[in-house]
Amino acid sequence: MRTIIKLSILLLFWSVPLSAQETKTSFSLDEAIAYALEHNYQSINASRDLVDAQKQKWETIASGLPQIDGSVSYQNQIKQQVVQLPGEIAGQPPGTFFETPLGQPQQVTATGTLRQQIFDGSYIVGVQATKAFVQFSKNNKEKTDLDVTRSVVEAYGNVLLAQESVAIFEKNTATLEKNLYETKKIFENGLGDEESVDQLQITLSSVDNQLKNARRLEKITLQMLNLMMGIPLDNPTQLTENLDALTQRKIDYGLLDTQLVMEENIDYKTVFNLNEQRFFELKLAKSRALPTLNAFINYGGNSFSDQFNFLSQGQQWFGFSTFGVDLNIPIFSSLGRSASTQRAKIAYEKAKTQLTETQEQVRLQLENAKSDYILAIEEYQTSKDNLELAERIENKNQIKYSEGLATSFELRQAQTQLYDTQQEYLQSMVDVINRKTDLEIILNK
Repeated sequence: MRTIIKLSILLLFWSVPLSAQETKTSFSLDEAIAYALEHNYQSINASRDLVDAQKQKWETIASGLPQIDGSVSYQNQIKQQVVQLPGEIAGQPPGTFFETPLGQPQQVTATGTLRQQIFDGSYIVGVQATKAFVQFSKNNKEKTDLDVTRSVVEAYGNVLLAQESVAIFEKNTATLEKNLYETKKIFENGLGDEESVDQLQITLSSVDNQLKNARRLEKITLQMLNLMMGIPLDNPTQLTENLDALTQRKIDYGLLDTQLVMEENIDYKTVFNLNEQRFFELKLAKSRALPTLNAFINYGGNSFSDQFNFLSQGQQWFGFSTFGVDLNIPIFSSLGRSASTQRAKIAYEKAKTQLTETQEQVRLQLENAKSDYILAIEEYQTSKDNLELAERIENKNQIKYSEGLATSFELRQAQTQLYDTQQEYLQSMVDVINRKTDLEIILNK
């Protein structure tokens, strides 16, 4: 009994870290992306689409391989047909006839047929096109994963932004409450004016509303992140990243010198795949003018009886077998096939033009992404410097106000400027993170 108790206690301790691992709730940005790529709802369905495309590929290939069918037919002639035969057969006088049933009333026929496609141009093209179709599903999966990555990065940054906003508003609220308390005491002692109290009360009310809104946004953005990661909305997810440290890691001027490999860009790959599909559609239209050749062989048996005893041992069966070849030669379609081929050719030419356009668009997107990334970094550095200046200005006005050298209106202006600069600084950090992600997606890095 003591041994069992000891083992139970050990198992209990071992189960704690295992359970904690299964219910992991804290994520870095990279961990959140990796988790989302596996559990995001759209990513899951994109993976299923890829498997479906692979199954469809084999379905197309199998259609040209040997096909075996079996059939069983049972007939019961409730009222049999009769035929008239010359009476001489039955020993009757010449010129007379007698009626007799045509065969036996019940019949069973069992047949097995082997079919093999020998030549069909559309089948050959279809097999070739399956590779392009599977590649389309792979591109769709990659596109979905990139979209999921972008969404997770944005959602992760928005949560950090909301959390930092809550912390800043709480700090600002505490400072304003202290200022308002001191100003009220001064006014109550007859050393100040009522306008100073009112000015601070207006500022405090505004910041308090912003704090409440930031707390609501923190919850909403966290739910959005959970949704992107494919976990329940109310899961207590925790973020291990710090917004400022994450922003510093995302500043990489070397990325600006990365050369674009057009064949790795997902938009280019998607349109290139479209060109492949249009090319095979053109080949398919041309193949319809080719003959088709198919062969078959079957073997079966017939059995006849006046009652249902076909499963009885000793029942007589009469076998039969047939071999055949079908050759179909398209001769004249009133120029219908020609029109179909011309339409397919036009679609292929349009796809080639679209590919050229996409190449230019990707190059333009790259330049815009680089420009936006540089701008985001510059605005981050500027807003960081501006925040230091705004803090110094607000601190000086705090001192002047406490010494009676500045009015409450001047203090409120300095505080409002500080609050706006704080939000600009937080937003600039999120912009750096998002703009780098945009650039990395275009470069497929």
